[in-house]
Amino acid sequence: MQLTKTEEELMNHLWRLDKAFMKDLLEAYPEPKPATTTVATLLKRMADKGFVSYTRFGNSREYFPLVKKKEYFSKQVNSLIKNFFNDSSSQFASFFTKETNLSKKELQELRAIIDSELQNK
Repeated sequence: MQLTKTEEELMNHLWRLDKAFMKDLLEAYPEPKPATTTVATLLKRMADKGFVSYTRFGNSREYFPLVKKKEYFSKQVNSLIKNFFNDSSSQFASFFTKETNLSKKELQELRAIIDSELQNK
C-alpha cells in the first residue's frame, strides 16, 4: 500500500513527532497551513490504509504511526527498483550514481558503505 504525496508529508510530520494531536500536526506544517478538515481527511484515509491509529482522550485523538519510516521507505525503494529497473539493484545503483550529481566525497562514502556490507556477508 502506498501513500499519496500529501499523505507522505503528513506521515513525515507524524514520524518526526512520534505521537501527535491534531493541533500538533497543524503546527508542524509551514505557512500556509492546511485546513483542519483536510488534515482530518488525510488521517482518516491513512488510518483506513493501516498507516496510523489513534488513542482517544475525551473528544481528542492522539495519532501515532503504525508503520516505521524505514520500513515504508524500504518498500518504496524496492518497488522503484522492481518497476523502473527490471528488479535489478545494480541498474538502480548505476542510474543513481550517474544521474544524481554525487560529489566525489559522496561516492567515496557510498563505496565505504558497500565495502562494509561486503565484509559483513
